Amino acid sequence: MLYSELATWGNGVTKGEFGECSASELTAECCRNSLLQGEGRQNPNCAPGLALLVGTRTSLSVAFSLLYIGLCRILGLVVSSRRTESDKDIEIMVLRHQVRVLERQLNARVRYRPADRAILAALSRLLSRDRWRSFLVTPDTLLRWHRQAAKHKWRRWRKRRGPGRPPLSDDLVDLIVRIGRENRSWGCVRIQGELRKLGIRISATSIRRVLRRSGLGPAPRGGQTWAEFLRSQAHSVLATDFFTVDTVSLKQLYVLFVVELSTRQVHILGVTDHPTGAFVTQVARNFVGDLADRTRSIKFLIRDRDTKFTASFDEVFRTEGIRVIKTPVRSPRANAYAERWVRTVRTECLDRTLILGRGHLQRVLREYVGHYNQQRPHRGIDLGVPAPASTIKIPPPSVNVVRHDVLGGLIHEYHPVAA
Repeated sequence: MLYSELATWGNGVTKGEFGECSASELTAECCRNSLLQGEGRQNPNCAPGLALLVGTRTSLSVAFSLLYIGLCRILGLVVSSRRTESDKDIEIMVLRHQVRVLERQLNARVRYRPADRAILAALSRLLSRDRWRSFLVTPDTLLRWHRQAAKHKWRRWRKRRGPGRPPLSDDLVDLIVRIGRENRSWGCVRIQGELRKLGIRISATSIRRVLRRSGLGPAPRGGQTWAEFLRSQAHSVLATDFFTVDTVSLKQLYVLFVVELSTRQVHILGVTDHPTGAFVTQVARNFVGDLADRTRSIKFLIRDRDTKFTASFDEVFRTEGIRVIKTPVRSPRANAYAERWVRTVRTECLDRTLILGRGHLQRVLREYVGHYNQQRPHRGIDLGVPAPASTIKIPPPSVNVVRHDVLGGLIHEYHPVAA
């Protein structure tokens, strides 16, 4: 009732005597009035009823604060009376130990020894988390100390126990890596089964770890690459291509050749200055006849999309059951064996010789190809010779050798001295 009257009066005063003003302005005015009364003066703009309202609110807030503090104390006493004796003993032990720590470091930064950390971490496991306020450190620090203590415990246990599972032998690791590289489509379980057939028992996880350490990731999901296809079909694949040679008079000559991928043996089909359709068809017939005489089984012929290879050229090979495979457009790596031989013949022979004409080029290539097929070691076939003249017997080590010059001394061959 009193509050509603004061509110009605306050609204009247706000709008009547003071005009349009806010409640905060009215309160500030009353505070100035109380100060003036203390000095023996009175502010005519402040009403005595509003000052009475402010004093009543202050008394009520003080009374509520005292009542809240008293209630908290009473609840604290009730909770402390219900604590178990073991909790009190543990808390007392924590406090006593921390007092000893502080006595050691009086007027200095609190530093805990490893033993202090172990004791406090162990005691923290006996107290509930809501009782951890008795520690000088945070709960996260206590948990970290406990994890470190457990880590040291297991480290000491491992040292006493000795080494765990014995490592894989170097020979077994080499065998796993070899099988993984030779069979890229095999997974870890497939390799595990293959090793079990050999009497070797090893987990798929260990095989996976060895392969990844050697840079061999998961088995590829796609199809074969060009390199894998050529390696798997090398015994029945031929590669053919053209390359050009400029003579002394800057006349351009065209050379057509074929490479056997399995042995790296090279065949020069012909040399011409005008590679017409009739020319390529005729040299193709001659080469197919030579293959029939040697009873070679060829299934594929790789060539690029050069227009010099006419339909009649492809038909000659199709009649013999040989499939012609065209490489993609502007993809010389798809015919890498032929491109590599062109670089070899240029580097070792043609770039160091002046070609006078077509006949001269045929003689030079005939002599160089004879050296390449019968005497030159090739890294692609484990330093073997593509087409040795006879069965080569490795003689005993000897420094007594004789040199044989090829192409007027441009290339040297070395042979052991006959006994």
